[in-house]
Amino acid sequence: MEKTFQFEADQTIDASNKLVFPGGIDPHVHLDMPFMGTYSSDNYETGTRAALFGGTTMVIDFILQTQGKSLYNALNEWKGRSDGNAVGDYSFHMAVTDFNENTKAEIKDMVEKEGITSFKTFMAYKGALMIDDAQMVGLMNEVKACGGMVTTHATNGDMIDFLVAKHKSEGKLSPLYHYISQPEVTEAEASGRFADMADYTGVKGYIVHLTCEGALNHIRDATKRNQKVYAETCIQYLVLDASLYDKGFESAKWVMSPPLREKKDQDTLWAGINQGLVQVVATDHCPFNWEQKKMGENDFSKIPNGHPAIEHRMELLFSEGVVKNKISLNKFVEVSSTNAAKIFGMYPQKGTIGIGSDADIVIFDPNEKHTISVNSHHMNVDYSAYEGWEITGKSKTILLRGNIAVDDNKLLVNKGYGKFIKRNKSILDLK
Repeated sequence: MEKTFQFEADQTIDASNKLVFPGGIDPHVHLDMPFMGTYSSDNYETGTRAALFGGTTMVIDFILQTQGKSLYNALNEWKGRSDGNAVGDYSFHMAVTDFNENTKAEIKDMVEKEGITSFKTFMAYKGALMIDDAQMVGLMNEVKACGGMVTTHATNGDMIDFLVAKHKSEGKLSPLYHYISQPEVTEAEASGRFADMADYTGVKGYIVHLTCEGALNHIRDATKRNQKVYAETCIQYLVLDASLYDKGFESAKWVMSPPLREKKDQDTLWAGINQGLVQVVATDHCPFNWEQKKMGENDFSKIPNGHPAIEHRMELLFSEGVVKNKISLNKFVEVSSTNAAKIFGMYPQKGTIGIGSDADIVIFDPNEKHTISVNSHHMNVDYSAYEGWEITGKSKTILLRGNIAVDDNKLLVNKGYGKFIKRNKSILDLK
């Protein structure tokens, strides 16, 4: 005779007329990050707290290796910032800025002992972060041997440096010239070069914050040869465009790299999501307060690059994507949560609602209209890049590992509740 079980719930949540979906995963954030002589203004406490309010229960931040020092030195530095401070769950990518024999020897331990299975590279920022193609291929070979993934900031650093110097020498110093110094070709060329090197070495590759048609065309070409190159875009590239660089120094609010692109690129990115060429929508959340942005008031190259969005990604993607029929509700869940969990080795612990999973759950009102403002957001930044935007859809109740973390716009978990998540190897294969 089959046994039946009956349980009494300790607490019941009324989700009538709401949507219920997995907690969001933002695999591209920069919390408490050193950059251009300052630090991003959200730390692990404020950044993951703001993420929770917007329905993002898990983030992946970037450890930046200091050139001349070890990967473990960088890991220990970042743990000093994150341990005991995060409110939501988090993990790390390891940014390799100095690939040599000593660094090579650390890759296996990062994957197998630390649960850090993705390695970031920069094809720009020479002298601080950029590696050359020889180092890239060497890293790819080692990461492939260890079963990991190489991700990249794909822009042509040499060409950008040339254009920055050219415009500065001509006295063109406004934020507009940040945009003009990074034309589409700089991203398209680097994306193609990265895809070719990944194809040659056989490593799984992932291009972060892809913004434009030219770069996406190289992803399309890679898929035709059955190559595994994943692509991430960010919410700002789907909903904002380069017309914002025509606002004088106020345009510094939207100075980021790569810069915002044209409206035709927005159309391309939405199409790329639906075609399966773009698997993830992240934020590249890297906020700086206005006084920090003013470091570049007389020289666009000194404006700290970054944009605050960790709190708004899910709601903006729903409002601009699902409500406006640009993507389906299923696609929304894929690109905001499930695909990132699979690509970065957290599925089914994260990215799904199922038996044995972490019970990261968003209860979402698809009809509630509200307005984004610096006066109501929870990010530690003194302006909003979306000030006055009215959007449809709001994260109402957020569960993290089965506990209610946010309800009725109140935080119910404390600093330190966030847990470091060790990751496995990617299980998402492109067809």
